[in-house]
Amino acid sequence: MSTIKWSDKMSYSIGTFAEIVNLSIDTLRYYEKEGLIIPERDEHNRRTYTEKDREWIAFILRLKETAMPIKKIKEYARLRYEGDSTMKERRAMLEQHRLFIIEEKKKLEENLKHLDKKILTYHAMIDKYEKSKS
Repeated sequence: MSTIKWSDKMSYSIGTFAEIVNLSIDTLRYYEKEGLIIPERDEHNRRTYTEKDREWIAFILRLKETAMPIKKIKEYARLRYEGDSTMKERRAMLEQHRLFIIEEKKKLEENLKHLDKKILTYHAMIDKYEKSKS
């Protein structure tokens, strides 16, 4: 867990930012290479990260956790960096992904019901087996 305090008035080097967001420097560089994040550069051409970058990385990770394909995340990032004129497209992407998540949730709930039923079956079978041994 990071011990660095975040300040929205500062910018951070890639190493400090990696610690703050709990990602490796290599991962941040990969995200940049793939167009997922475009950090600012200082006067020495070193990457600098801000609170907006932290929030954006958190959102990327949430999209990944919800099984949005990297291709779609890259498309969303491209639209984000294009600016406000792409808000409708980004909203549509999120609405479509929301429907996907709802369907996945239904599948998980159905699978959970089947697992619960199977576990109850095992409880009954084990109880019967143990009683027959006594």
